[in-house]
Amino acid sequence: MKIILFTHPHFLSSQSMPRFARMLEEAYLLRGHEVKVWSPQPVAYQLVPSGRFSKWAGYVDQYILFPLWVRRQLKKQPSDTLYVFCDQALGPWVPLVKNKAHIVHVHDLLALRSALGDVPENPTSWSGRIYQRYIRRGFKQAKHFISISNKTRDDLHHFGQVSAINSHVVYNGFNYPYSPMAKADAMRVLSDANLPAHFDGMLLHLGGSQWYKNLAGVIRIYIEYVNAEKNPLPLWCISPNPNPRVQALLKQVPSNGKVLFFQGIDNHALQAAYSLARAFVFPSLAEGFGWPIIEAQACGCPVLTSDAAPMNEIGGVACAYIPVLKPKDDAELWAKNASNTLIALLSLHDAARNKRVARGLTHVQQFNAEHAIESYLNHYQQVMLTTSHS
Repeated sequence: MKIILFTHPHFLSSQSMPRFARMLEEAYLLRGHEVKVWSPQPVAYQLVPSGRFSKWAGYVDQYILFPLWVRRQLKKQPSDTLYVFCDQALGPWVPLVKNKAHIVHVHDLLALRSALGDVPENPTSWSGRIYQRYIRRGFKQAKHFISISNKTRDDLHHFGQVSAINSHVVYNGFNYPYSPMAKADAMRVLSDANLPAHFDGMLLHLGGSQWYKNLAGVIRIYIEYVNAEKNPLPLWCISPNPNPRVQALLKQVPSNGKVLFFQGIDNHALQAAYSLARAFVFPSLAEGFGWPIIEAQACGCPVLTSDAAPMNEIGGVACAYIPVLKPKDDAELWAKNASNTLIALLSLHDAARNKRVARGLTHVQQFNAEHAIESYLNHYQQVMLTTSHS
């Protein structure tokens, strides 16, 4: 196939989407396909690389200059070319190829849901609301989609208001070979990375600073856990340094508890941390996919996460689940109940724990990168056949 990948400009702060595009490009080239990558160049942006007007200069590159360039390039492309959008956030460019063979990869609709007022925890500015509607107006004109979860596909149809010919779900595949690491090896890897190696293990959380990661909820659960335990495990938070709200909660952690924050941990050290942790605590309010859930499971670490999609979809039967914390809920009562579930998870006898770990290891086998790539290509072929007969 002749494939053109649309992706985010490299001059913006996005990392995951360009990385996803590179993964697709490399995989498709390896399989003998012809691949080009199209993304905006920093023409206006390099004139205003920083300051209050840099964002608007970037918009000029993305939504004025780049479409002009694309229109010229389209005249040179063979008719059997497939145009692949690596993210639905690239929606404003979809109308350029809506009458050609195309497909859109959909990762999550959290920003759109927030802009539409569906997420009271994350109010959106007036300009953000306009921008998300602009994006939706573009991707609504597409007819072929691949979503990373059933939850994302449901959001695409409900909030995105698409009228799709094809709308498939393909789970992400691991981009690192996570697997259980022996305790001695895990402690050595952490020590080599200048990280503390706790012989008795620790509780682990991983997440960014986004509202939906619910770091405050993690700390609340830990406070209740420490209150209930004579010798509590330390809590590792692999996340940015805490904001003032979380800092205030940290002052409430009893003296026999310990919360440590780490950044910049590579995949090998993260594998060691997952393997050494007694439990992974991930009470997200929402997710696009929920990578850390299956990373922890792949390393043999029991998971405590939210009983809502996509977390329970991605986590499967091996996780311990707690209700999602809602804005009107009593946060302390929620945390106390969640800590009870955590304590029950930590208290499992060896046979029950091993059974849960084994279920997790079996469950994560479906998140296979090679399978994902082959599924993408199969759906691409369907689009080409559908378009050629339309």
